[in-house]
This record gives sequence, structure tokens and C-alpha cells, in this order.
Amino acid sequence: MGTKLVWTTDWKALSYILQNDLDWQKGEGLRFTLNRILGNGLLATEGARHRLQRRVMNPAFGPAQIRELTPIFLDKSVKLRDIWTSLIDPESGSTQVDALSWLSKMTLDVIGEAGFDYKFNALDGEANELGEAYSSIFRTGHHQNDWFFVILGVVQEMFPFLRALPEIHTPLRVAMQTTTRIATELLYDRKTALAAAGEKGDAWHTKDLLSLCVRSNMSINLTEEQKMCDDDVISQVRTFLVAGHETTATATTLALLALTERPDVQQKLRHELLAVATDSPTMDQLNALPYLDVVVRECLRHYPSGPTTSRVAMKDDVVPLAQPYTDRKGVVHHQLRVKKGTGVFIPISTINRDKDLWGEDADVFNPDRWENIPEAAASVPGVWGNMLTFLSGHRACIGWRFSIVEMKALLFTLVRAFEFELAVPREDILIKRASLVQRPEVKGKGNQLPLIIKPVRSID
Repeated sequence: MGTKLVWTTDWKALSYILQNDLDWQKGEGLRFTLNRILGNGLLATEGARHRLQRRVMNPAFGPAQIRELTPIFLDKSVKLRDIWTSLIDPESGSTQVDALSWLSKMTLDVIGEAGFDYKFNALDGEANELGEAYSSIFRTGHHQNDWFFVILGVVQEMFPFLRALPEIHTPLRVAMQTTTRIATELLYDRKTALAAAGEKGDAWHTKDLLSLCVRSNMSINLTEEQKMCDDDVISQVRTFLVAGHETTATATTLALLALTERPDVQQKLRHELLAVATDSPTMDQLNALPYLDVVVRECLRHYPSGPTTSRVAMKDDVVPLAQPYTDRKGVVHHQLRVKKGTGVFIPISTINRDKDLWGEDADVFNPDRWENIPEAAASVPGVWGNMLTFLSGHRACIGWRFSIVEMKALLFTLVRAFEFELAVPREDILIKRASLVQRPEVKGKGNQLPLIIKPVRSID
């Protein structure tokens, strides 16, 4: 077939590839598959179109905007805390919860309200057309049929004529039709409200991401060529739903798993959090908690939501290397020459646990490592925390601040309120890729994380 695939953990090579996003892009097959699910949103576009979208959307994801959204993160976290508290059995003083399911509901409510001022009411168990459509997309991710689309994307990369195949995954197609229709209605309503209110009206000052993007897109400082079309804005709503909900739910679930594996870390974190005098800290107060910060860093290093990604060379290129390699003829190379069309597999999980970067304990969950990280790890080109969890360069995750602050708000609220332990043996829990992210799975029982929770009564 002639297509070459390179697998590397060389940090210098990956830094070069991720920084040169115009020359190294997602392959056409992967983009085609993402487009079917997300439309032409940030995750599916490349080149000039991606940069245009990002330029319009960047203002919505700055520190000031996330600071304004932090009360929503905390409000939903407290709501989840209160629901779990109501489930505690008064006789045993504990209860069992599926952390993955509940955190998915909570983060769906967050992205609905913070993303586009829409109430899913998932934590309340209310039926909701958009919520049901969205959930059905990820229910397909729990079945083997979902892997058909992962494999299809690879095959379509090699055989482009297969992209003409009709969509046969009926639940996915119906769900995406529903989300597209409702996203279109949301966009129309938002544009109408903003136009009617003018810059002094209440609608003009709403803080949700969709409103911020629409206002940015309406700026008189942008030419028509610099603005996103309505289809692109609608695609961002679909992208917000996937990237802004599923990844944070999974990351926080895996953080709770890590805390059950290290009760000493859980207790040390609880000591720090209970010393805070309020249930509703600001973003700056959350970010000022040093042990919470290193716990989140280590959770995202140890259990990245997205374990892999890939890029394809758009032209012949010479990639620099941190570590030279010797070919079969005994020649030492300090650069890697690649032909146009060469694919590079980026193993995020492997890099985050590379012993050459992180030391011999790289596979161990250890927040204390962040007090003095190895010099080699400091060279990793991540947008946050010297890891590739959020990637780097122009294609780094635009919502990394959103995700980190939401995750901190959740851990702040839940670890202050409850003690966590596993409800099943650790060896029964697997971490597997499900659709776009990796999730915990109980052997033979599907994606879930059963935890026993007890109210915090005292600090030792």
C-alpha cells in the first residue's frame, strides 16, 4: 500500500511535529470519521480553516472567561455532593455509586450551562431530547460496533474510495441529526437575542461559550473572510458536547480511582481542602491550593483521557531528534527524513509514563514527583504540566483551562465530603479505550467505576 507509519516517543520530534501544524495534520481518514460525528468543528478541521475557527473562539477560553464560569462548576459539584449524601445508608454509614455515570451527568449539566446556556438537568434525571441524543452517541461507544468506525477511519485513510460508503450506523446518524437540529436552533436564538439586545442588553453579557463565540464572530474588527459561517459555529456546539463533557468526566473518574489506590494521598489532599473556609472558592483560590494542583497534574499524567493521537506529513520533511538512531546499515542519524504521506503515531500514555523522562517510578501514581520533576520531563512540549495530555502547539486543546478548573472544583467538593474506596477488587478494573477516550471498565460489566463512599467525619 506504500503508506508508512512511524511510532516514536522522541520528545524533540514530537515537539517539532506538533508545533508545525500546517505541515503535520490529522490524516484524511481520521478527519472524515471525526467530521461524521462532530461536523467541521475544531477537532475535525485543519490548516487555515482551523486557525480561523480558533482565532474566533480563543477569547471564550481565556483565564478571565473561565473565572466567570467557575461558579457553575462549583454549583454542579455541590449538587452532585448533595445527591450522593442523600444516598448514604444511615445504618451502614455508606453507599455504593457508579462514579463514571454520575460524573458524566454532572459534566453534561456543566457543558450545557457553561457551554451554551442550556439546561440538560441530567443530575435530576429529567428526560431531555438533546441529552438523550448525546447519551445515545456515547452508548454506541460502549459496544463493539463503535470500533467499526475506528477501524473504518484507518481503512479509509488507505482506500479513499471507501469514504463514499453510506452511513449505516442508524443510532449515531439519528443522534447527530438531532444534535445538529437543536444546535441550529440554539445558534439562531442566540444570534437573535444578541442582535435585539444590542451591546447594553443582558443577552450581550451572558458568559456561556456559545454566546462568547457568537459575539466574537460578530466583531466589527473581523472581515467577512475572518468570520466563521453558521455551519462551523454549529459544529463547535457538537464539539463542545464531546470534548467538553466526556473527557472531564473520564479524567475525574480516573482521578478518584487513583485516590482509592493511594489512601495516603487522598487523606493528605483532604487535609488541604478542609482547611479552606468556603464551599465556593474562586478559580484563583482553587489554583492556589498546591497539593490539589499536583494531584490533578499527576492524575492527568497517569491517566490521560485521550491515550493516543496521530499526524500525517503534508510534504517531505526532516524531523529533528533528541536521541539519534542507528539504521540497519549501522549509520547513525540525528534527524528523521520522511516522505509526504508518512503517518506518525503519538502515544500520549506511553510518553506520560516514559521512564527515560519520568524516572524508574514513571508507572507509579506519585503527586510528590511534581515538587522536583526530572530535567528530561521538563523538556516535554505540553501546553500544561510537561505532559502531552492536552498536546501542544497551535492544535493544543483549546479548553484545557476549562477542564482543569472544572476537575479541581469537582475534587475540591467531593474529597472534602467523602472518603472513597473501591467496591470491587482492583484487578477487576480495566482501563480501556471507548470511542474517543479511555474509560474504566469492570470485567464483564462494561464501563463503570463502582465506589463505596462514606461521609467525612473527622481528620486524623
